[in-house]
Amino acid sequence: MNIYIYIANLNPTPDEVINRPEGKDFYKGAVTPDNFLAVLKGDSASTKGGSGKVLKSGPNDHVFVYITAHGAPGLLAFPEDEYRLTHLVFNLPTQLVFYIDASWSGSMMTKLPDDIDVYATTATNSNEVSYACYYDEKRETYLGDWYSVNWMEDSDVEDISMETLMRQFKIIQSNTSRVMKFGNETLANMKVMAFQGNANAWPNSPMTLKPVADPGLTFSTEVPLEILRRKSSNTDNSLYQSHLKELRRKMLKVVTLVTGSESEYQKVLCEKMDLTQHQCYEIAVTQYKKHCFSWPTNYEDYLLDLYLLFNLCGKIYQQERYRIHLIPPSFYTFPPGFRSIQFLFQSIQKIPHFPR
Repeated sequence: MNIYIYIANLNPTPDEVINRPEGKDFYKGAVTPDNFLAVLKGDSASTKGGSGKVLKSGPNDHVFVYITAHGAPGLLAFPEDEYRLTHLVFNLPTQLVFYIDASWSGSMMTKLPDDIDVYATTATNSNEVSYACYYDEKRETYLGDWYSVNWMEDSDVEDISMETLMRQFKIIQSNTSRVMKFGNETLANMKVMAFQGNANAWPNSPMTLKPVADPGLTFSTEVPLEILRRKSSNTDNSLYQSHLKELRRKMLKVVTLVTGSESEYQKVLCEKMDLTQHQCYEIAVTQYKKHCFSWPTNYEDYLLDLYLLFNLCGKIYQQERYRIHLIPPSFYTFPPGFRSIQFLFQSIQKIPHFPR
Protein backbone atom coordinates (compact mmCIF):
# COMPACT_ATOMS: atom_id res chain seq x y z
CA MET A 1 0.00 0.00 0.00
CA ASN A 2 1.34 3.46 -0.94
CA ILE A 3 0.02 6.50 0.96
CA TYR A 4 1.57 9.96 1.02
CA ILE A 5 2.76 10.79 4.54
CA TYR A 6 1.47 14.36 4.95
CA ILE A 7 -1.99 13.17 5.95
CA ALA A 8 -0.63 11.53 9.07
CA ASN A 9 1.83 14.26 9.99
CA LEU A 10 -0.77 17.05 9.84
CA ASN A 11 -3.52 15.22 11.67
CA PRO A 12 -4.18 16.11 15.32
CA THR A 13 -3.71 12.36 15.82
CA PRO A 14 -0.20 11.93 14.33
CA ASP A 15 0.84 8.68 12.62
CA GLU A 16 -2.76 7.56 12.34
CA VAL A 17 -4.92 7.34 9.23
CA ILE A 18 -8.48 6.03 9.33
CA ASN A 19 -11.39 6.21 6.90
CA ARG A 20 -14.48 5.72 9.09
CA PRO A 21 -15.45 6.54 12.69
CA GLU A 22 -13.63 4.20 15.10
CA GLY A 23 -11.86 2.74 12.06
CA LYS A 24 -8.59 0.90 11.55
CA ASP A 25 -5.27 2.73 11.05
CA PHE A 26 -3.96 2.39 7.47
CA TYR A 27 -0.87 4.62 7.63
CA LYS A 28 2.32 3.66 5.83
CA GLY A 29 4.51 4.56 2.86
CA ALA A 30 4.58 7.26 0.17
CA VAL A 31 3.96 7.38 -3.57
CA THR A 32 5.10 9.15 -6.75
CA PRO A 33 3.90 8.78 -10.36
CA ASP A 34 7.24 7.25 -11.39
CA ASN A 35 7.17 4.70 -8.57
CA PHE A 36 3.57 3.85 -9.33
CA LEU A 37 4.37 3.17 -12.99
CA ALA A 38 7.46 1.17 -12.04
CA VAL A 39 5.41 -1.01 -9.70
CA LEU A 40 2.81 -1.69 -12.41
CA LYS A 41 5.47 -2.51 -14.99
CA GLY A 42 7.48 -4.71 -12.63
CA ASP A 43 10.50 -2.42 -12.96
CA SER A 44 12.23 -2.62 -9.57
CA ALA A 45 15.32 -0.80 -10.89
CA SER A 46 13.29 2.38 -11.41
CA THR A 47 11.70 2.58 -7.97
CA LYS A 48 12.97 5.24 -5.57
CA GLY A 49 12.39 4.85 -1.87
CA GLY A 50 9.87 2.53 -0.32
CA SER A 51 10.30 -1.22 -0.24
CA GLY A 52 11.31 -1.57 -3.88
CA LYS A 53 8.67 -4.25 -4.35
CA VAL A 54 7.00 -4.36 -7.78
CA LEU A 55 4.48 -6.55 -9.56
CA LYS A 56 5.81 -9.82 -10.94
CA SER A 57 2.50 -10.97 -12.35
CA GLY A 58 1.75 -13.41 -15.12
CA PRO A 59 -1.30 -14.25 -17.26
CA ASN A 60 -2.91 -16.30 -14.49
CA ASP A 61 -2.66 -13.56 -11.87
CA HIS A 62 -5.28 -11.03 -10.80
CA VAL A 63 -4.17 -7.49 -9.95
CA PHE A 64 -6.33 -4.98 -8.08
CA VAL A 65 -5.26 -1.31 -8.27
CA TYR A 66 -7.03 1.15 -6.01
CA ILE A 67 -6.13 4.80 -6.61
CA THR A 68 -7.45 7.60 -4.43
CA ALA A 69 -6.28 11.13 -5.15
CA HIS A 70 -7.39 14.60 -6.07
CA GLY A 71 -8.28 14.87 -9.72
CA ALA A 72 -8.90 17.16 -12.65
CA PRO A 73 -9.84 16.37 -16.24
CA GLY A 74 -7.26 13.92 -17.56
CA LEU A 75 -5.02 13.84 -14.49
CA LEU A 76 -4.62 12.65 -10.91
CA ALA A 77 -2.67 14.84 -8.47
CA PHE A 78 0.20 12.98 -6.83
CA PRO A 79 2.27 14.67 -4.07
CA GLU A 80 5.09 15.94 -6.29
CA ASP A 81 3.59 15.77 -9.78
CA GLU A 82 0.53 14.74 -11.75
CA TYR A 83 -0.30 11.31 -13.06
CA ARG A 84 -1.48 12.12 -16.58
CA LEU A 85 -3.88 10.28 -18.85
CA THR A 86 -1.02 9.46 -21.22
CA HIS A 87 0.83 7.68 -18.39
CA LEU A 88 -1.75 4.93 -18.01
CA VAL A 89 -0.39 1.44 -18.62
CA PHE A 90 -2.76 -1.32 -19.70
CA ASN A 91 -0.61 -3.73 -21.71
CA LEU A 92 0.26 -5.92 -18.74
CA PRO A 93 0.36 -9.74 -18.87
CA THR A 94 -2.31 -10.10 -16.21
CA GLN A 95 -5.98 -9.51 -15.40
CA LEU A 96 -6.21 -6.00 -14.01
CA VAL A 97 -8.98 -4.18 -12.11
CA PHE A 98 -8.79 -0.44 -11.37
CA TYR A 99 -10.88 1.37 -8.74
CA ILE A 100 -10.24 5.13 -9.02
CA ASP A 101 -11.55 7.62 -6.48
CA ALA A 102 -11.01 11.20 -7.64
CA SER A 103 -12.96 14.08 -9.07
CA TRP A 104 -13.34 13.82 -12.86
CA SER A 105 -11.92 10.29 -12.58
CA GLY A 106 -14.09 9.06 -15.44
CA SER A 107 -11.97 11.18 -17.79
CA MET A 108 -9.01 8.89 -17.07
CA MET A 109 -10.77 5.82 -18.45
CA THR A 110 -13.01 6.94 -21.32
CA LYS A 111 -10.64 5.48 -23.94
CA LEU A 112 -10.10 2.17 -22.14
CA PRO A 113 -10.50 -0.65 -24.72
CA ASP A 114 -13.02 -3.39 -23.98
CA ASP A 115 -10.99 -6.15 -25.64
CA ILE A 116 -8.12 -6.36 -23.14
CA ASP A 117 -8.04 -7.85 -19.64
CA VAL A 118 -8.68 -4.57 -17.83
CA TYR A 119 -11.85 -3.48 -16.01
CA ALA A 120 -12.24 -0.18 -14.16
CA THR A 121 -14.75 1.70 -12.05
CA THR A 122 -14.47 5.38 -11.16
CA ALA A 123 -16.03 7.56 -8.49
CA THR A 124 -17.39 10.04 -11.03
CA ASN A 125 -17.91 10.58 -14.72
CA SER A 126 -15.71 12.95 -16.73
CA ASN A 127 -17.46 16.11 -15.55
CA GLU A 128 -18.14 15.72 -11.84
CA VAL A 129 -16.39 16.13 -8.53
CA SER A 130 -16.40 13.44 -5.86
CA TYR A 131 -17.78 13.64 -2.31
CA ALA A 132 -16.07 13.60 1.06
CA CYS A 133 -17.87 12.08 4.03
CA TYR A 134 -17.70 11.33 7.76
CA TYR A 135 -16.46 14.58 9.29
CA ASP A 136 -14.67 13.80 12.55
CA GLU A 137 -14.84 16.53 15.20
CA LYS A 138 -11.84 15.17 17.12
CA ARG A 139 -9.52 14.95 14.13
CA GLU A 140 -11.05 18.01 12.46
CA THR A 141 -11.13 16.41 9.03
CA TYR A 142 -13.14 14.13 6.76
CA LEU A 143 -12.41 10.44 7.12
CA GLY A 144 -13.20 9.21 3.64
CA ASP A 145 -14.70 9.66 0.20
CA TRP A 146 -18.17 8.35 -0.47
CA TYR A 147 -17.19 6.06 -3.36
CA SER A 148 -14.33 4.47 -1.41
CA VAL A 149 -16.35 4.14 1.76
CA ASN A 150 -19.13 2.40 -0.16
CA TRP A 151 -16.99 -0.23 -1.87
CA MET A 152 -14.84 -0.91 1.20
CA GLU A 153 -17.81 -1.26 3.51
CA ASP A 154 -19.56 -3.45 0.95
CA SER A 155 -16.51 -5.74 0.89
CA ASP A 156 -16.62 -5.82 4.69
CA VAL A 157 -20.26 -6.85 4.99
CA GLU A 158 -20.64 -9.09 1.91
CA ASP A 159 -19.38 -12.60 1.28
CA ILE A 160 -16.79 -11.62 -1.34
CA SER A 161 -16.24 -15.27 -2.26
CA MET A 162 -19.76 -15.14 -3.73
CA GLU A 163 -20.23 -11.50 -4.69
CA THR A 164 -19.19 -10.44 -8.21
CA LEU A 165 -17.48 -7.21 -9.17
CA MET A 166 -20.56 -6.27 -11.17
CA ARG A 167 -22.81 -6.69 -8.14
CA GLN A 168 -20.44 -4.53 -6.10
CA PHE A 169 -20.53 -1.88 -8.81
CA LYS A 170 -24.32 -1.78 -8.71
CA ILE A 171 -24.31 -1.52 -4.91
CA ILE A 172 -21.88 1.40 -4.80
CA GLN A 173 -23.74 3.36 -7.44
CA SER A 174 -25.40 6.30 -5.75
CA ASN A 175 -27.49 9.35 -6.50
CA THR A 176 -24.57 11.66 -5.69
CA SER A 177 -21.67 11.42 -8.15
CA ARG A 178 -22.20 9.01 -11.03
CA VAL A 179 -20.04 5.94 -10.50
CA MET A 180 -18.88 4.64 -13.89
CA LYS A 181 -17.49 1.38 -15.28
CA PHE A 182 -15.15 0.91 -18.25
CA GLY A 183 -13.23 -1.76 -20.12
CA ASN A 184 -13.77 -5.50 -20.32
CA GLU A 185 -16.97 -6.29 -18.41
CA THR A 186 -16.26 -10.02 -18.63
CA LEU A 187 -13.94 -9.46 -15.68
CA ALA A 188 -16.86 -7.89 -13.80
CA ASN A 189 -18.46 -11.34 -13.65
CA MET A 190 -15.57 -12.59 -11.54
CA LYS A 191 -15.83 -12.78 -7.77
CA VAL A 192 -14.65 -9.84 -5.68
CA MET A 193 -12.35 -12.17 -3.75
CA ALA A 194 -10.35 -12.85 -6.91
CA PHE A 195 -9.05 -9.27 -6.70
CA GLN A 196 -9.62 -8.04 -3.15
CA GLY A 197 -8.77 -11.15 -1.16
CA ASN A 198 -6.71 -14.29 -1.05
CA ALA A 199 -8.52 -16.97 -3.03
CA ASN A 200 -6.38 -19.67 -1.38
CA ALA A 201 -7.28 -18.60 2.15
CA TRP A 202 -10.44 -19.32 4.08
CA PRO A 203 -12.63 -16.21 3.63
CA ASN A 204 -13.26 -14.00 6.63
CA SER A 205 -16.81 -13.89 7.91
CA PRO A 206 -18.72 -10.80 6.76
CA MET A 207 -18.66 -7.96 9.28
CA THR A 208 -21.57 -6.07 10.76
CA LEU A 209 -21.12 -2.31 10.63
CA LYS A 210 -23.17 0.12 12.65
CA PRO A 211 -24.97 2.48 10.26
CA VAL A 212 -23.80 6.10 10.20
CA ALA A 213 -26.95 8.21 10.38
CA ASP A 214 -25.58 11.20 8.48
CA PRO A 215 -22.46 10.72 6.33
CA GLY A 216 -22.19 14.50 5.89
CA LEU A 217 -21.55 14.43 2.14
CA THR A 218 -19.51 17.42 0.98
CA PHE A 219 -18.09 18.25 -2.45
CA SER A 220 -14.40 17.38 -2.26
CA THR A 221 -13.56 20.75 -3.80
CA GLU A 222 -15.27 22.47 -0.86
CA VAL A 223 -13.56 20.48 1.90
CA PRO A 224 -10.87 23.06 2.84
CA LEU A 225 -13.43 25.86 3.15
CA GLU A 226 -15.78 23.65 5.12
CA ILE A 227 -13.01 22.71 7.54
CA LEU A 228 -12.07 26.37 7.90
CA ARG A 229 -15.70 27.20 8.58
CA ARG A 230 -15.82 24.63 11.35
CA LYS A 231 -12.52 25.40 13.07
CA SER A 232 -11.18 28.82 12.09
CA SER A 233 -12.08 32.48 12.08
CA ASN A 234 -14.03 34.29 9.38
CA THR A 235 -10.81 36.16 8.54
CA ASP A 236 -9.04 32.94 7.53
CA ASN A 237 -12.06 31.89 5.49
CA SER A 238 -12.26 35.22 3.65
CA LEU A 239 -8.53 35.22 2.93
CA TYR A 240 -8.70 31.73 1.49
CA GLN A 241 -11.64 32.65 -0.75
CA SER A 242 -9.95 35.84 -1.94
CA HIS A 243 -6.99 33.81 -3.20
CA LEU A 244 -9.30 31.42 -5.01
CA LYS A 245 -10.99 34.39 -6.72
CA GLU A 246 -7.65 35.82 -7.81
CA LEU A 247 -6.59 32.50 -9.32
CA ARG A 248 -9.95 32.24 -11.05
CA ARG A 249 -9.41 35.70 -12.54
CA LYS A 250 -6.02 34.63 -13.87
CA MET A 251 -7.47 31.54 -15.49
CA LEU A 252 -10.26 33.56 -17.12
CA LYS A 253 -7.62 35.88 -18.60
CA VAL A 254 -6.01 32.82 -20.17
CA VAL A 255 -9.37 31.86 -21.69
CA THR A 256 -9.85 35.38 -23.05
CA LEU A 257 -6.36 35.42 -24.55
CA VAL A 258 -6.83 32.12 -26.36
CA THR A 259 -10.41 32.45 -27.59
CA GLY A 260 -10.37 36.07 -28.73
CA SER A 261 -14.16 36.32 -28.86
CA GLU A 262 -17.07 36.51 -26.45
CA SER A 263 -18.96 33.61 -28.04
CA GLU A 264 -15.99 31.26 -27.90
CA TYR A 265 -15.19 32.45 -24.38
CA GLN A 266 -18.66 31.41 -23.23
CA LYS A 267 -18.33 28.02 -24.92
CA VAL A 268 -15.13 27.28 -23.02
CA LEU A 269 -16.74 28.28 -19.72
CA CYS A 270 -19.94 26.28 -20.18
CA GLU A 271 -19.19 23.23 -22.31
CA LYS A 272 -17.69 19.91 -21.26
CA MET A 273 -15.56 18.71 -24.13
CA ASP A 274 -13.81 15.42 -24.80
CA LEU A 275 -10.05 15.65 -24.58
CA THR A 276 -8.35 14.69 -27.82
CA GLN A 277 -5.27 16.93 -27.70
CA HIS A 278 -3.44 15.21 -24.86
CA GLN A 279 -0.05 16.80 -25.54
CA CYS A 280 -1.58 20.27 -25.63
CA TYR A 281 -3.31 19.73 -22.30
CA GLU A 282 -0.20 18.38 -20.59
CA ILE A 283 1.90 21.34 -21.75
CA ALA A 284 -0.82 23.81 -20.78
CA VAL A 285 -1.11 22.36 -17.27
CA THR A 286 2.67 22.35 -16.87
CA GLN A 287 2.90 26.00 -17.95
CA TYR A 288 0.07 27.07 -15.67
CA LYS A 289 1.62 25.25 -12.73
CA LYS A 290 5.09 26.62 -13.46
CA HIS A 291 4.20 30.28 -13.99
CA CYS A 292 1.15 30.70 -11.76
CA PHE A 293 1.81 28.55 -8.72
CA SER A 294 2.46 24.96 -7.75
CA TRP A 295 -0.85 23.99 -6.20
CA PRO A 296 -1.00 22.24 -2.84
CA THR A 297 -1.75 18.60 -3.60
CA ASN A 298 -4.12 18.27 -0.66
CA TYR A 299 -6.45 21.06 -1.83
CA GLU A 300 -8.58 19.94 -4.75
CA ASP A 301 -10.31 23.29 -5.19
CA TYR A 302 -7.13 24.56 -6.89
CA LEU A 303 -7.66 21.97 -9.62
CA LEU A 304 -11.25 23.02 -10.20
CA ASP A 305 -10.60 25.36 -13.14
CA LEU A 306 -8.23 23.06 -15.03
CA TYR A 307 -11.24 21.95 -17.07
CA LEU A 308 -10.88 25.31 -18.86
CA LEU A 309 -7.44 24.29 -20.14
CA PHE A 310 -9.02 20.94 -20.99
CA ASN A 311 -11.63 22.77 -23.10
CA LEU A 312 -9.13 25.15 -24.68
CA CYS A 313 -7.23 22.17 -26.02
CA GLY A 314 -10.41 20.74 -27.54
CA LYS A 315 -11.04 20.29 -31.25
CA ILE A 316 -12.42 23.77 -31.85
CA TYR A 317 -9.04 25.28 -30.97
CA GLN A 318 -6.77 23.08 -33.03
CA GLN A 319 -5.28 26.10 -34.80
CA GLU A 320 -5.14 28.42 -31.80
CA ARG A 321 -4.21 26.04 -29.02
CA TYR A 322 -0.49 26.80 -29.18
CA ARG A 323 -1.18 30.28 -27.85
CA ILE A 324 -1.61 28.68 -24.44
CA HIS A 325 2.02 27.58 -24.50
CA LEU A 326 3.30 31.04 -25.43
CA ILE A 327 1.87 32.94 -22.48
CA PRO A 328 4.82 34.84 -20.95
CA PRO A 329 5.73 34.29 -17.29
CA SER A 330 4.96 37.95 -16.54
CA PHE A 331 1.31 37.25 -17.33
CA TYR A 332 1.01 35.25 -14.12
CA THR A 333 2.62 37.86 -11.85
CA PHE A 334 0.36 38.56 -8.90
CA PRO A 335 -0.67 42.20 -8.29
CA PRO A 336 1.11 44.29 -5.62
CA GLY A 337 -0.01 43.38 -2.13
CA PHE A 338 -1.31 39.97 -3.18
CA ARG A 339 0.10 37.38 -0.81
CA SER A 340 1.33 34.23 -2.46
CA ILE A 341 -0.41 30.90 -2.10
CA GLN A 342 2.64 29.55 -0.32
CA PHE A 343 2.50 32.39 2.20
CA LEU A 344 -1.20 31.79 2.74
CA PHE A 345 -0.65 28.18 3.69
CA GLN A 346 2.15 29.13 6.04
CA SER A 347 0.15 31.88 7.71
CA ILE A 348 -3.16 30.20 8.43
CA GLN A 349 -3.55 27.23 10.70
CA LYS A 350 -2.62 24.00 8.95
CA ILE A 351 -5.65 22.11 7.74
CA PRO A 352 -5.41 18.30 7.88
CA HIS A 353 -7.08 16.76 4.87
CA PHE A 354 -9.05 13.55 4.78
CA PRO A 355 -7.04 10.42 3.87
CA ARG A 356 -9.38 9.53 1.01
